[in-house]
Amino acid sequence: MGNITIIRDFYSDVERMTRTLRIFIPEAYTQQPNQSFPVLYMLDGQNVFSHPESAAFDTWCTNTTMEALVSAGTFRPWIIVGIDSTRDRMIEYSPWAGGRGDLCAQFLVSQLKPYIDRTYRTLPQPQWTSVMGSSMGGLLSLYIGKKYANIVGRIGGLSPALMWGGDQMFKLWDQHTELWSKIYLYVGSQEQYSFYGAWLDYVPVTRDFYKHLKQLGYSDHEVHFLLAEGETHYETSWQRRLPEIWRWLLEEPKAEPLRV
Repeated sequence: MGNITIIRDFYSDVERMTRTLRIFIPEAYTQQPNQSFPVLYMLDGQNVFSHPESAAFDTWCTNTTMEALVSAGTFRPWIIVGIDSTRDRMIEYSPWAGGRGDLCAQFLVSQLKPYIDRTYRTLPQPQWTSVMGSSMGGLLSLYIGKKYANIVGRIGGLSPALMWGGDQMFKLWDQHTELWSKIYLYVGSQEQYSFYGAWLDYVPVTRDFYKHLKQLGYSDHEVHFLLAEGETHYETSWQRRLPEIWRWLLEEPKAEPLRV
């Protein structure tokens, strides 16, 4: 199996704070010393791995899922970098409404990615760089994917909190980037609940955002929408669907038709 390194005091210059990073290196990294590897950046890093020092409750189990897919023989191994969130997660992941999401995004693309690319054998191009998160992490992943489309080519927006900030995300995605991209939008059919008295329904807003991207000209090979029947807003739901999501989002680049 691969190995996980935890860095607990990585200083974010732009945010002026230290962050905890959890870096999963797949088994193939040591077995293939002449190979370079793509990188997936995941928000809420404490919930990402099956590991004794991860969250006390359920996690995504991305490390065991990755190794299982690779062992099946049809999937390229990826390095996974988990970035822990803080107690101020709502503010930290919000790109608007007085949040610090833009600073978090700057940290990821301007400081963390260069560090990972210097430290490990990576494929640094956008088509080999992915960002993924859920809920507010899904929101910020979509923000990063649009603002830094020339750096991050693959976006996993799982149960994204698109209602946060009104229609700001729809306004941000105002046109096709005209760059290579793969965008995965996921939502569970049972993702409706009350949050501090506010009723949140993730299904219609996620579906509307998918339709919005299609209207901007995104093709089926660029954006995919999954309404997962019976799934709720919780790590075990995202964990169950992860192989299905990754097979599309992290698949090998194909020669797609040129845009006209």
